[in-house]
Amino acid sequence: MPHRDPILTPELVKILKIFGLGSLIFVLTLSFFNTYRASNSGEDLTFRYSDSARIYFLNLKAINYDREFRKDAGMTLYRHNGFVQTDSFPGLVLALILNPAKDEAYLYLEPYQTEWPLELQIEGSSDTLLELKNGNKFDHLQQIEQLLPYLSENADFSLLIQNQKIPIWSEESEREALKATFEDYFRLIDL
Repeated sequence: MPHRDPILTPELVKILKIFGLGSLIFVLTLSFFNTYRASNSGEDLTFRYSDSARIYFLNLKAINYDREFRKDAGMTLYRHNGFVQTDSFPGLVLALILNPAKDEAYLYLEPYQTEWPLELQIEGSSDTLLELKNGNKFDHLQQIEQLLPYLSENADFSLLIQNQKIPIWSEESEREALKATFEDYFRLIDL
């Protein structure tokens, strides 16, 4: 009977252990980062929120908001309690909108006692005049992102209505409500 060479030599077993263990470590490492997958669906994920972010918002943050459920749109609007709305003066409130049908969240600048388009004068390190128009979710996000740098430098905001300057977000509670709404929104959509 001819002598056979052993298939699993000690060197081959050592190589299999190294590659097997290396593969196992590689798979376990990648499993910790599985939320950062490439999206090849062609879907816009700009406004998407995860279930865990929604549950965090609803359980811990939503208590600071007035809730309005819109059956006609199937969405829920959240307005922070810190915003002061009066019937005598026009103003602007930042509303956070959850769309559970699409798992999306939006920010909406909601005027009261006035109509679109709005002129917003910002007095800070440089005076700026922004014209805000009612539009779709992308338009509102772009307009809101224009406000962020001014908010961080504690600029003063005013609405210009018929050449009359009406201060908005001047109280500390309103500024805190504005910042909290921004923080909650960006945490909700993972930005």
